[in-house]
Amino acid sequence: MKPPLTIGHEIAGEIAQVGEGVTGWSVGDRVGICQIGHDVTGIMKDGGFAPKVLVTPDVLLRMPDAVTFEQAAAGNDAGMTAYHALVIDGQISAGQKVGVIGLGGVGQMGARIAVLMGCEVYAAEIKQDVWPLAKELGVTRVVSDIAELGDVELDVIVDFAGFGVTTNAAIKAVRQAGRVVQVGMGLTEATISTHSLIMKEVTLKGTLGGTMADTSAVYDLMASGDLDPLISTISFDEIAAGIERLHHGTVVGRLVASYPA
Repeated sequence: MKPPLTIGHEIAGEIAQVGEGVTGWSVGDRVGICQIGHDVTGIMKDGGFAPKVLVTPDVLLRMPDAVTFEQAAAGNDAGMTAYHALVIDGQISAGQKVGVIGLGGVGQMGARIAVLMGCEVYAAEIKQDVWPLAKELGVTRVVSDIAELGDVELDVIVDFAGFGVTTNAAIKAVRQAGRVVQVGMGLTEATISTHSLIMKEVTLKGTLGGTMADTSAVYDLMASGDLDPLISTISFDEIAAGIERLHHGTVVGRLVASYPA
């Protein structure tokens, strides 16, 4: 899509108006917008950095009463992507040792989801000021570089950072016949050791987004109180400054803009 375009693709709010012929939805319903398919709101058409947004009913997901708008917005892509990467593409199961690279807005939810699935979770995070968050999430051990966990025999590693060297380090750190799932695109290219990939028979899987069922599962975890991601809230007037904070890497957790009721 060429500009002008209103961006913002992780959206939750109240239905303000229902189009002609739409059934099953009413004004005042609390909903999240699930970003599935290729016609994504905020990327291919005007999105959520505005007081109102127009969507089709097929992307709406009803929010549990216990879930806040801020949580639902963060769950619509960050939560969905983390869940899909670990549970669906990572095929994690209780008792496995799981590594997570990056504890940003997506990675923090991924680490917590893996803990809730009964996994023994390890994390690699270069920012040591984020390490206390790892402990709160239930992470067993946190290090600066996933390479430091080569002796742990991790079954699955999910790379939420994707800064080139992280992908290669994950392939080397995962156990024999282990699984590496690539989510992050900090850089869009990586050099990997094909020797390690082949000799260790590692499965390297790319993943993009998820499904409405994944988002629904995330909402359920949020509603139970077990998944309570770290969220910083700003106003719509502060969105530009918030994007600058993201650009400079000073945001911890997920940054959510909240429009006044």
